[in-house]
Amino acid sequence: MKQELTAVRLDIRTATKQEILAAIRQKAKKLEKSGRICMTKQYCQHGDCSVFEHCANVAYVSCMLFRQMHIDADFDALITGALLHDYFLYDWHNRQTCHPAHAVYHPTLALHNARKDYQLTPKEEDIILHHMFPLTVLPPKSREAWMVCLADKLCAMTETFGKVWVRQ
Repeated sequence: MKQELTAVRLDIRTATKQEILAAIRQKAKKLEKSGRICMTKQYCQHGDCSVFEHCANVAYVSCMLFRQMHIDADFDALITGALLHDYFLYDWHNRQTCHPAHAVYHPTLALHNARKDYQLTPKEEDIILHHMFPLTVLPPKSREAWMVCLADKLCAMTETFGKVWVRQ
């Protein structure tokens, strides 16, 4: 049964880093209750960072970028979409089980898996489906999806070189 996700209340203009991290952890716990997000803890994403940690990092960096720029956003959708943007549920480093065009294909699979487990908003779907732009042809539609797209690239680069903001 799909779980309807309750909203995380966060005022980015006044939220501390600790409050942002707490909101991300709260949303992750809600996702763990009905979906398969715990599976992402067993797969490596970049360097020694799990897919779960990577997604939490992307959520955190996205929130912090909005905060630094003093831009308002739908933070519930932002955090949910960021936590589920790589919800493809396989080891992409294993060439025998990985889709040959993983970089282009995985946003569609992540959205498919997320739709199976959760009731998503159109904005959350936009975040998941378009986070690999420009590898995916269509660009993001919302500011939240654009920010996750940017944060995903920043996190991938820094995780590859050993920096992880949010640990399990």
